[in-house]
Amino acid sequence: MKIYSLLISAIVLISACNSNNQLVEKDNSQTNTLNQTIEKMDNMKDYELATLGGGCFWCVEAIYLELKGVEKVVSGYAGGKIKNPSYREISAGTTGHAEVIQVTYDPKVISYAEVLEIFWHSHDPTTLNRQGNDVGTQYRSAIFYHNEEQKAIAEKSLKDTDASDLWDDPIVTEIAPLDVFYKAEDYHQNYYNLNRDKNPYCSIVIAPKLVKFREKFEDKLKE
Repeated sequence: MKIYSLLISAIVLISACNSNNQLVEKDNSQTNTLNQTIEKMDNMKDYELATLGGGCFWCVEAIYLELKGVEKVVSGYAGGKIKNPSYREISAGTTGHAEVIQVTYDPKVISYAEVLEIFWHSHDPTTLNRQGNDVGTQYRSAIFYHNEEQKAIAEKSLKDTDASDLWDDPIVTEIAPLDVFYKAEDYHQNYYNLNRDKNPYCSIVIAPKLVKFREKFEDKLKE
């Protein structure tokens, strides 16, 4: 009986130790996760935003997601006159909003001027309120600046691009201060990557744009 009691005590002690070890491992895991979150938030303080309209936001979103230095891309709406617009309202062309993307990027990796360089190559900024078969004010070419520095860079970038041989016709891109950015509905986010085999628009319109972009800016692509 004495030996049996000792065995029981040993088993209880081992179980308690294992339980304590699991609690310690769980605490360590939670601490590591918290530290990683804090570190990411600290890094994000140095990131900047660019808000751009280049026709259908599915197209430009797919391009900017592939750029080095870009942390995330959110499709949405800007430049309109009503609050919390829906895609259906914007598609009617009555709200004044443009389909835009908001790019979160690391200026140590890619500058705002470089962000705009991609912009001029990724759509036709010479067609007023139109990109290909997408027609309406919601498809207008637009740069919504976040501060005076971005405004100055955008104006210079437009002037320099207009003077280059990139486009034959004059650029009609709107440059305006960002008032409010509204995130588009969830099904619009990361649209190309999630629907490339489902929606013909992806293969007919977006895929060729991506091919040209990758060829032109190979050195700026994420690995």
